[in-house]
Amino acid sequence: MSELSYVSGPSDRPLLGRTIGAQLDLTASTHPDVEAIVALHQGLRLTYQELHAEVERAARALLAMGVAKGDRVGIWSPNRVEWVIVQYATAKVGAILVNVNPAYRRHELRHAMSAAGVSVLIAARGFHAADYVAMLEDERPALPGLRMIVLLGEGELPAWAISWDAFVDSASAIATQALRDREATLDPDDPINIQFTSGTTGAPKGATLTHHNVLNNGTLVGARLRYVAGDRVCVPVPFYHCFGMVLGNLACLVHGATVVLPGESFVAAGCLATIEAERCTSVYGVPTMFIAMLEDPGFDGYHLASLRKGIMAGAPCPVEVMRRVIDRMHAREMTICYGMTETSPVSFQSMPDDELELRVSTVGRVHPWVEAKVVDPVDGAVVPRGREGELCIRGYLVMRGYWEQPDETRRTIDPAGWLRTGDLAVMRDDGAVSIVGRLKDMIIRGGENVYPREIEEFLFTNPKVADAQVIGVPDPKYGEAVCAWIELHPGEDATEDEIREFCKGQIATFKIPRYVRFTDDFPMTVTGKIQKYRMREISIEELGLGEAAPTS
Repeated sequence: MSELSYVSGPSDRPLLGRTIGAQLDLTASTHPDVEAIVALHQGLRLTYQELHAEVERAARALLAMGVAKGDRVGIWSPNRVEWVIVQYATAKVGAILVNVNPAYRRHELRHAMSAAGVSVLIAARGFHAADYVAMLEDERPALPGLRMIVLLGEGELPAWAISWDAFVDSASAIATQALRDREATLDPDDPINIQFTSGTTGAPKGATLTHHNVLNNGTLVGARLRYVAGDRVCVPVPFYHCFGMVLGNLACLVHGATVVLPGESFVAAGCLATIEAERCTSVYGVPTMFIAMLEDPGFDGYHLASLRKGIMAGAPCPVEVMRRVIDRMHAREMTICYGMTETSPVSFQSMPDDELELRVSTVGRVHPWVEAKVVDPVDGAVVPRGREGELCIRGYLVMRGYWEQPDETRRTIDPAGWLRTGDLAVMRDDGAVSIVGRLKDMIIRGGENVYPREIEEFLFTNPKVADAQVIGVPDPKYGEAVCAWIELHPGEDATEDEIREFCKGQIATFKIPRYVRFTDDFPMTVTGKIQKYRMREISIEELGLGEAAPTS
């Protein structure tokens, strides 16, 4: 009988039983002169001792504003030093930080703020073409629970807001002992963060995470990357998401490493320049970010010799992309992470010295202190190794639940504590796991199960293809048809027939895309994740397939 698809991550490293604020105190005393954060776009550098002082000041300011334990404090901003200060300050006073996506507009902002019950919001003045101040002017009447808004940066100050400087200056009214008294009431299992799921499959839900969830996940990710004081991590991924906030800030915090911000958001050339100038040893990104850096016209002019490691996550890593990251960016110890907001986020990660084959064909092995199983999506039975099924996760990293959505929580976490990821996976004999698709993304064509990633990986072998994403679209005969969106390398041309001809004889006929759409603009979340549900909507409209779409 085949071994079942169940693994449990061993560890000789105990879980931390402290709050995020207590960890900041410890790191500031252990590594006071190590740079904690460098923000090139702000011209700011703070050591851990300096960051600690700024956090303590902001925490006392929150107390001066009347923020109680469990109150929700929102932050709506791209990557800035103030984001990190607020992250740690809210943790020190026991407030629940609500991460508001910088890409949100009026409707999404109203939903997030109302759903979480945000009473204090710290906001940038805008991001890219979005005017946050104008949006807040319009939306404030619809948010009666919002009693205070703090605006970052320079500019005219509306009557309904205060400046960041005025906010932190209010700390003078609160004694340090008052902050110590508040910290004494905190517990590592307190909810500390609400993160709205990225919306790649529909309306966001607020995953509620604790100190214990995120601090330990950051610790174990950093340990697998072998971080030490002196490591310098280029973090172009957004703080509002677990990738930046946990794998970036908290992983560096515990290990005394430095967070280096190349800008408010990802720009390929800026990221490459930052790695060179700051001699970064590690870099983070989703595959689309690494593709953009590799394709940057000035790539060959950057000196990236300091780079050794990092994380590629958020989407499947194409084989060719990983090869180029290792060979051309010198990141020989690049790891793959798999996770989701609801698991704080990482449950699987490759090792820095794993063979290339394991790093590109799997998401690595289960993390310490984590259980994982692959089950039949219909009856929930654990399947034998080598057979696909839904991946389920259990352990310290599983969220408390979706904020004030008990029914959604019960649909996601069963009574035994197993969280259903919605991802289709295969567990190998060695315990490594391959993600073969989303349950919702799987294409069923004439009774055949088609996994988009398999086709995407094949399309990547075409030398003209820079990126490929595959979705299912309605088909009146087969139920669904395969549709490929393809981005070509600069200067390349191709036709739909050419792409289909490339597939013939190489993959099964039913997997060959019936539709091919060339693009240089995939619909994405602000973290760089491809929104396949939007691709499907766009394709159905463009191809005139609305009548073939199911009605329920």
